[in-house]
Amino acid sequence: MSKISRRRLSLAAAGLLAAPALPRPARAQGETLRLHHFLPPGSNIHRNFLAPWARKVEAATDGQLRIRLFPAMQLGGAPPQLYDQARDGVADIVWTLPGYTAGRFPRIEALELPFVADRGGVANARAAQAFAARHLAQEFGEVHPLCFWAHDAGLIHSRTPVRTLEDLRGLKLRFPTRQAGEALRVLGAAPIGMPVPQVPEALTQGVLDGAVVPWEVVPSIKLQELVRNHTAFPGSPTFYTATNVLAMNKARYEGLPAELRRALDAQSGDAAAAMVGATLDEQAVTVSELARKRGNTLIELEPAEAARWREATKPVVEAWLAQMRGRGIDGEALLADAQALFRQFAS
Repeated sequence: MSKISRRRLSLAAAGLLAAPALPRPARAQGETLRLHHFLPPGSNIHRNFLAPWARKVEAATDGQLRIRLFPAMQLGGAPPQLYDQARDGVADIVWTLPGYTAGRFPRIEALELPFVADRGGVANARAAQAFAARHLAQEFGEVHPLCFWAHDAGLIHSRTPVRTLEDLRGLKLRFPTRQAGEALRVLGAAPIGMPVPQVPEALTQGVLDGAVVPWEVVPSIKLQELVRNHTAFPGSPTFYTATNVLAMNKARYEGLPAELRRALDAQSGDAAAAMVGATLDEQAVTVSELARKRGNTLIELEPAEAARWREATKPVVEAWLAQMRGRGIDGEALLADAQALFRQFAS
């Protein structure tokens, strides 16, 4: 290289060092919300609802609102504590079952009474969301609910076949809600309440003879490997459902920029309920076929037998109505509206 070329190169380098640095465009950091729940990442609701829903929220906000999932109680605590974790800000969002804290949310129990809900996931999810919009603002006022849903028809999954009321007598069955437990009790079973993640160990240790859950939960706890009999109910209304809520810390929600709140709202409510309901119905087909291929026995009660169960559980509904009167709540109106909504969204 010539002396002139070296001199020009040195001057150019010196000029670069002396020049002020140009400011880079500011990149908005956005918001990240922590969503906590009780089932493993391979569970249906995590894979087919919560994760896709989180991606929809992120896409709708151009990446400015992200939702990070923490399954299997990774942020600590036990499933019955999830609602309070959302209230207290331990998590930004939680998925939980109101039934995990029996009696705390009395109005939502109208949806969970025996032989009230539809057998379909979309119908039950959308009915629960509509019911919540009408009746549950006060009951869930400590948080900002993003979505409510109720699952599709619950089944009895047991070691021994259940085809009649007599087959149910004395069976130790896990139940998810107060009303499902009361229904099993009056039918002659020995109901045991526990969050669903505890079911496999309880079955292995002989604490349980079976569990009542919908099909979509079965693979996440490998229930199809632990029991060989699955008893369903014909038609609608079905034996039971459990309600679910996606609840957000109220201060966290209100602290979001207005445009992010609007985008989150658009992906919540009925839109989210319809989304989760669709995956419930899809999984009912997929998982029941999985159990069938394993050689398990799929049973559907005869209509006359199901009528015996419905008649036997009427005292549970009557007892709930009496409890609501004692608490100054119009249970009759709540139950009538719940039944009407289940019929409306099933049509």
